Amino acid sequence: MHAYRTHNCAALRPEQVGEEVRVSGWVHKKRDHGDLVFIDLRDHYGITQIVTDVSGPVFKVIEGLKSESVVTITGKVTARAPEAVNPNLPTGGIEIRATAATVQSMAGELPMPVAGEAEYPEDIRLRYRYLDLRRERLHANIMLRSQVITSLRNRMNSQGFTEFQTPILTASSPEGARDYLVPSRVHPGKFYALPQAPQMFKQLLMVAGFDRYFQIAPCFRDEDARADRSPGEFYQLDFEMSFVTQDDVFNAIEPVLHGVFEEFADWQGHSGAKGGRQVSALPFKRIPYRESMLKYGSDKPDLRNPILIHDVGHHFVDSGFGLFAGIVAGGDVVRAIPAPNTADKSRKFFTDMNDWARAEGHAGLGYITQKNGELGGPIAKNHGEEATRKLIAEMGLGPNDGIFFAAGKELPASKLAGAARARIGADLGLIDENRFEFCWIVDFPMFEYDEDAKKVDFSHNPFSMPQGEMDALENKDPLDILAYQYDIVCNGVELSSGAIRNHRPEIMYKAFEIAGYTQSDVDTNFAGMINAFKVGAPPHGGSAPGIDRMVMLLAGEPNIREVVLFPMNQKAEDLMMGAPSPVSAKQLKELNIRLTVDGPKDATKVVAPSAG
Repeated sequence: MHAYRTHNCAALRPEQVGEEVRVSGWVHKKRDHGDLVFIDLRDHYGITQIVTDVSGPVFKVIEGLKSESVVTITGKVTARAPEAVNPNLPTGGIEIRATAATVQSMAGELPMPVAGEAEYPEDIRLRYRYLDLRRERLHANIMLRSQVITSLRNRMNSQGFTEFQTPILTASSPEGARDYLVPSRVHPGKFYALPQAPQMFKQLLMVAGFDRYFQIAPCFRDEDARADRSPGEFYQLDFEMSFVTQDDVFNAIEPVLHGVFEEFADWQGHSGAKGGRQVSALPFKRIPYRESMLKYGSDKPDLRNPILIHDVGHHFVDSGFGLFAGIVAGGDVVRAIPAPNTADKSRKFFTDMNDWARAEGHAGLGYITQKNGELGGPIAKNHGEEATRKLIAEMGLGPNDGIFFAAGKELPASKLAGAARARIGADLGLIDENRFEFCWIVDFPMFEYDEDAKKVDFSHNPFSMPQGEMDALENKDPLDILAYQYDIVCNGVELSSGAIRNHRPEIMYKAFEIAGYTQSDVDTNFAGMINAFKVGAPPHGGSAPGIDRMVMLLAGEPNIREVVLFPMNQKAEDLMMGAPSPVSAKQLKELNIRLTVDGPKDATKVVAPSAG
């Protein structure tokens, strides 16, 4: 018999009754019934019930076990009494009557219990992550993550992609988020950077003649945490393709994403819907950026929300409502957000929305109420009944639908309308939790006007191919030029950005010139890429859907830290390993680095020494 186990803790069934077996695991729960002691023994696979009575040879050992102690049990498989069968456990029809027990490791006092799903403060969970990971929900999330990555790999291979590994130590990039820097010992005063993404390397792979690349790529960015973003590091399904149009990229990745989400739609997770979830049909919807900002107030719309935003500024031209009339006359916008079937809502529902908008830093949300067609609210009163009913008819609203209004400059008004749409949809229970709704946001503007710098700058991705190529750059207003840039969005979560790349040096130089950069700037900052393009580069494009975000959606978790093995906290600290941490004077000397203190005593910065 094996030293530790003949079966795992999920394997035994009534067919094994009478067999002598051995299992090992952690003491999940212990129940003392006086003359009988029961243990739920847990391992990676599941739980098996162990039982001994006061006269049993291992009673004293089992009675003395503490929760989370590791023990090996030998015994005979017996059938549970009919009334004791647990239908919720795969092993619920049997138990092991212990004849021998060996304590492999006795657990001390626990900083947090493993059994049960009670919530505990984040700092405790992260500091004792190895305990947190024993808990059923988190353990299942991490197993889901592994299965999703395996599925992604298999699907990418079947689509003709080849997996390559790109460098982790690379050069700092002047674009994007802040880099994590790594000092060089052999090149004093110089630093490597951890890659924010394998962007340049995967494009160079296309220049090198590899046709379809993918990688489960680690990425590192020194940025603040959010619910859908981990500080420090994250993983993405990075891919790139040669000789492709935008349609080719979509046609390659859509079956991969759709297949993975269909495969795990019935995953029995802890949060959200439990099975029976539907995935939007192929091909995914394509929504131009400007349409998305108008209808949804966001470039990452949640299409499960049926509310559509309307541009209603024309209704207020020379109207009796002077505030909106003035806003429209000044060239700004008025957006209307329906609030369906709110006749039974009190006035407080509407005033609370207005208070929320003000708390978010906006001027507020005007509103109109309706109850069986009877109008209410200050905007209806000032705008006039006839004009208000014309607006309601144009929006296609019913007699019990309310309306909120966001007004002002286009971008802030759109964002407020989008946030209000999301809040109204959630408050009114309009979000279908049993759907995964994918869409592409396409036709992003290539450039935008930077009000602070008073100049035209790139709006999204400077390395994208402008639609119309050189002709557009030379002959169109920069603010009217669209790019072959696209985002893939699911349930209001942006999974990734992507683009058809600008692979022609002369077009790249011209695009950067419009944004105020010289040819020398491009040659200096992007030497590796621009030099490669000068020796023959194929048209190419790709994207990089975030794996952490995909698993978060499939697991029904509200926070990405619930699907990452060892995440940092919101301050980018690893409480378990104590990182970031001080280093020794010897290490600093080897790296030719000295520390200086600025401001508070605990604030230090790393600087390279001056020459000599």
